[in-house]
Amino acid sequence: MIPESFIQDLLARVDVVDIVGRYVQLRKGGANLLGLCPFHNEKSPSFTVSPTKQFYHCFGCGAHGSAITFLMEHTGTSFPEAVRTLAASAGMTVPEENRSPRQQQESARRKAEESRHTQVLDAAQAHYLKQLRASPAAIRYLKQRGLTGEIAAHFGLGWSGTDRHGLSQVFPNYEDPTLVESGLVIESEDGRRYDRFRERIMFPIRNVRGSLIGFGGRIIGKGEPKYLNSPETPLFSKGQELYGLWEARQAIRQEGQVIVVEGYMDVVGLAQQGIANAVATLGTATTPDHVKKLLRASDKVIFSFDGDGAGRRAAWRALQACLPVLRDDIAIRFLFLPSEHDPDSYVRELGAEAFRACLGDAVALSRFLLDELASRHNMTEAEGRASCLHEAKPLLAAIPECALRVQIEREMAKLVQLTPEEMAQVLAQQPAKPFAPAPKPGAGAGEAAALAGAAHDHDGGLPDMGYDFAGHDFHDIPADEPDYADYGHFPSQGGEPSGASGQRGGKQEWKGKSDWKGKGDWKGGKGNWKGRRDNDVGGFEGRRTMPSLAKRLLGLLLAHPELVDSMGDQQLEVIDHGPHLGLVRDLIMLAQSSGARHVGALLEAAEPDSDLATVLKGLRADILSQEDLPDPQTEWDDALRRIEFDSAKVEMAKLAATGLTTDEARKRYLELSSRMAVLKGAGIR
Repeated sequence: MIPESFIQDLLARVDVVDIVGRYVQLRKGGANLLGLCPFHNEKSPSFTVSPTKQFYHCFGCGAHGSAITFLMEHTGTSFPEAVRTLAASAGMTVPEENRSPRQQQESARRKAEESRHTQVLDAAQAHYLKQLRASPAAIRYLKQRGLTGEIAAHFGLGWSGTDRHGLSQVFPNYEDPTLVESGLVIESEDGRRYDRFRERIMFPIRNVRGSLIGFGGRIIGKGEPKYLNSPETPLFSKGQELYGLWEARQAIRQEGQVIVVEGYMDVVGLAQQGIANAVATLGTATTPDHVKKLLRASDKVIFSFDGDGAGRRAAWRALQACLPVLRDDIAIRFLFLPSEHDPDSYVRELGAEAFRACLGDAVALSRFLLDELASRHNMTEAEGRASCLHEAKPLLAAIPECALRVQIEREMAKLVQLTPEEMAQVLAQQPAKPFAPAPKPGAGAGEAAALAGAAHDHDGGLPDMGYDFAGHDFHDIPADEPDYADYGHFPSQGGEPSGASGQRGGKQEWKGKSDWKGKGDWKGGKGNWKGRRDNDVGGFEGRRTMPSLAKRLLGLLLAHPELVDSMGDQQLEVIDHGPHLGLVRDLIMLAQSSGARHVGALLEAAEPDSDLATVLKGLRADILSQEDLPDPQTEWDDALRRIEFDSAKVEMAKLAATGLTTDEARKRYLELSSRMAVLKGAGIR
């Protein structure tokens, strides 16, 4: 973690006016400076920057924060990146006291690896651009699709060529492992290598900072797959990235909305017709990470899908990904084109204005949700209405508490012919688990139960948040689109270990000790660890599915045991305040006391019949097969911030319920409020 004292010192040394002024034209307006808000489209300036208070605020969209927050929101950088950028501009060095030499060495290795990947991708892009200029067939294809040279240059479109070893012209050392790691080259089982992309129009994929992270290729002749993406790499994860977001950033601000389509050609085709605020998912279903990224770009999102069955299924998956992040101050709508059209063909045949008119008729998320549910049941009979409400309950439970949720529940009550009071009574009688998608194909029954149980509220009101690492969370639903394929997919980083839990009530069920008598306390020496915890704060109850957050943290520690070296009392205190994280603390204490840094050694150090040993045995096979995360320390630090944020929110709610009648309660409330502001500045919501 970056010390809070350093962050405050940094903010005291930099001037928010200088930072914002690099991106926004400001003019004097009394004590503050005024400008057009960079976060939403406006004609009259409502964006102010205060030199004395060192923050910015927009009276139009509510954007607010410090110099660090501005860099994060405007450029898309992470909290550590924003801090390091500001520190470099102020001539300061971000402290590394909490990082061991091994961790610093690993960080340097990772940065060097990312730099190598970026260099080879940039070199490949230059090659693809050169190949396009020399290929009449590729140019003819682009012209047939109605694209000009200007729009092709804007998106950096290229041509892969037809040679199986075309990149050997660019990289004399064709055996360089980086070519495989970056997804440019495939190595067969017999050791022979060949280019991944051949006979394809190349679409460079950039992250929110404009850096090249991968490619998409569209074949122009016969062959499958029609669309081919780069595989998962240290730089690229299709579940987190959106094609065209970098190129569309200015148009999104000008239009005040972002359009989400299904393919590269849709994005490029719309831009050719002057609709430049479109982005696309990369051959996968919309994920919560996609939605979060979209809402950082604009508070109005329109999903535009084909009107056929596949399009409606894709829209329904997108809706499910949106539910957990709904707020009263955003608008998410769905546009369904005629079944014979996609956005590219529609705008080419009928023109941009016709498409804009369709955008105005897009259906609100609430209406799509209700209509889709009603279409699946016979609403003319009591059984159909009851079945509809049964299907709706987990979807409603996934929506955060807000006015929109109340409105949707009231509309649902009308749909199933209940009064609002009856609806509330039905929902309260048997609270539904928030929606969690079905397990991925091939998941066993044990993993299915773990996925289903992970979304359940295990602590009387404090739900397991299901935090994800490296963008892989329980809401990542795989696409069933046959036109997209991603070969050479690395094992899911941060994926869910499945051995610790299984079918509830069956032989595969979690068999943690059920007595929880606290036998064999921690004695500080090797071999004395019993690992039995009660189900208090920080504890974990046996004979129930392990919460997803506990499992993920355990998996992260076991896959990256070097994290234990930097653990201190402050981090352990944060873990103690998280629900059901007792085994996580137990593992840390065992590793620190025994010196074990491998799952096998940890198993030997733990008492054989302890619950911790049972967990380690269940996770061992999965951990050994996992790939390393690109930045485990950042993932760990982010998880702790999230735990601290949610714990503070719960404590503040409890304090507020008492009426804050004492000085001690008011002081504690202010302390928590201040800490939550710092955590929000670090990107935690």
